[in-house]
Amino acid sequence: MPKGYHHVTRDLRCQIHALKAMGLSLRTIACKLNVAASTISREIRRNTGQRGYRYSQADSKAEARRGKASRVPKKMTEALKKEISERLQEDWSPEQIAGRFKREGKVVSYETIYRYVWQDKRNGGALYQHLRHHGKRYNKRGSGKAGRGCIPNRIDITERPATVENKLRIGDWEGDTIIGAQHKGAILSYADRHSKFTLLKKMMRKTANNVHAATVEKMRALPHKVLTITYDNGKEFSDHEKIAADLNASCYFATPYHSWERGLNEHTNGLVRQYLPKSSTFDTVTDEKIQWIENRLNNRPRKVLQYRTPFEVFYENTTTTECVALQC
Repeated sequence: MPKGYHHVTRDLRCQIHALKAMGLSLRTIACKLNVAASTISREIRRNTGQRGYRYSQADSKAEARRGKASRVPKKMTEALKKEISERLQEDWSPEQIAGRFKREGKVVSYETIYRYVWQDKRNGGALYQHLRHHGKRYNKRGSGKAGRGCIPNRIDITERPATVENKLRIGDWEGDTIIGAQHKGAILSYADRHSKFTLLKKMMRKTANNVHAATVEKMRALPHKVLTITYDNGKEFSDHEKIAADLNASCYFATPYHSWERGLNEHTNGLVRQYLPKSSTFDTVTDEKIQWIENRLNNRPRKVLQYRTPFEVFYENTTTTECVALQC
């Protein structure tokens, strides 16, 4: 059953936008997202612009209202600071403290408590050491910098050309990263939606700069133009605009937590795991081994291709020699 009031995050707005674009009713959207219909109704009523409901604009409008509200002075008395400090030293989280205070009739948000903690740290205090992740600063809810899906100038999959869905042409790719055990190393993974052709590239660190460089290196020399790339919402794809410019392509992002919108890429990553199980660290895996896995997958007959190989489909009607298939 749907819940009552639910705070609407950027990720939730992305899903509302996509479901609304499909023509679903507000009640159906609420049911799919497991929130109250009134939450969806209120969100669309308050954050719809002249061009309709768009998740980026909706998030900006909501953030503007929160910013206005945050300018209302909130006084922290010395007695309140003392009580907060005592609770923190008992390893209570700011959210737990704020929730307990609310029950006791004392109104203070956990964002305010976090600000107090970090001000204490700047003054040489040690309250931050009692936070569960004391080495990592808290990203304020709705700041546009927290969580997956917060990619600068992100273009949603709903704006991707409909022809991509048909998988009838070469050049529409899906992209993701595969992470080694203990976060040691990463593999950049691409799969062409039509031919199932796979590209793999090892990276020592999963950064936007590394993804950009590795992508251009692997794709620039392909015999077919890169038309579109559909990514997961990881922040390592933040340089998507540079990738698009260098390849003269268009980059899109799947709806957060909708991995099926990049089903081929997810399946391909599973095939890679046959050779590099989740217990494997990638820091010692050689580039030659990654190339061997790529060749192995691209020269394996696929039922969906009527038992032709991805290599045969991808390089059909090109002048590429057989040596390329084996990376001689």
